[in-house]
Amino acid sequence: MASPASAVTGSAGELVRGGLAPESFALGTFEVEGQATAGYIQGGQIWPLEEALPGHGNLEVLEVIRNWSTLQSSISKPDSPGASLADVKLLTPVRVVRPPMCVGKNYQEHVKEVDSWKGPGITQPSVPTTPIIFTKAAESVIGPGEAVQYPHGVSSEVDYEAELAVVIGTGGRGISREDALGHVFGYTILNDITARDLQRNHQQWFLGKSVDTFCPVGPWIVPASQIDGQNLGIKCWVNEELRQESRTSEMIFDIRDLIHTISAAVTLQPGDIIATGTPAGVGAGFKPPRWLVPGDTVTISVEGIGILQNAIE
Repeated sequence: MASPASAVTGSAGELVRGGLAPESFALGTFEVEGQATAGYIQGGQIWPLEEALPGHGNLEVLEVIRNWSTLQSSISKPDSPGASLADVKLLTPVRVVRPPMCVGKNYQEHVKEVDSWKGPGITQPSVPTTPIIFTKAAESVIGPGEAVQYPHGVSSEVDYEAELAVVIGTGGRGISREDALGHVFGYTILNDITARDLQRNHQQWFLGKSVDTFCPVGPWIVPASQIDGQNLGIKCWVNEELRQESRTSEMIFDIRDLIHTISAAVTLQPGDIIATGTPAGVGAGFKPPRWLVPGDTVTISVEGIGILQNAIE
């Protein structure tokens, strides 16, 4: 995908062909008659999840994640025609119960651009020797296509960060690095939108990362059986301009490291979201910085998943 033109002007049905492989499936949530409904996604179509899991009732995605070990063998593409993705409203793919956990400075080139800012509370003198873990407020999470509300009077340095996000399947504490991938349910996309001035002024990152609507997640979750999360292409455009491009294999601390590190202190639970860090090319890395403003559209593409797109209002 060389340009996000289809993402900016095209339908959701067109977007799926840019990421999710035709033979792969994903789980997500969409709106049916004003109600959030779990969905099974494949080949540009979506079905109510209960049609892909007959006999299991109307489960929400979080319930499926919690019971994936028993449900996985039962899920299959329905025989009936599904709805076109172009005709439905996608919501946040899973109900977010706990604050998303995130990782700072996890790509080498991003470390270089961050260290050039020389801002207190943000920079370190060298590449981290252990993962830098922080959280975003659960209330900051929004779904694909929802508008990011520009925080007038609160911040004037709004930035984007394209990230692969891990969705935990099997919870646990003290998870070994060797066992870590067995605790992953699947993968989605997260935009770690950040108010750099709040991040800098408060030194702790929570406020700058947790402004309402500053955590778009979606468009769906691709189970770990469908893709290798440790080697996926990731790109980000602001409007039509490509700003970020890398591969998840370039992470300093890989997915195993992150799960091992976090679970050493915190018991992970099914449905937990771990954002894995952003590559170089964020707005703060330009000279002068290139902040987001109302009217901008941020489009993130992750290979094997699809596209997450949100406008700034």
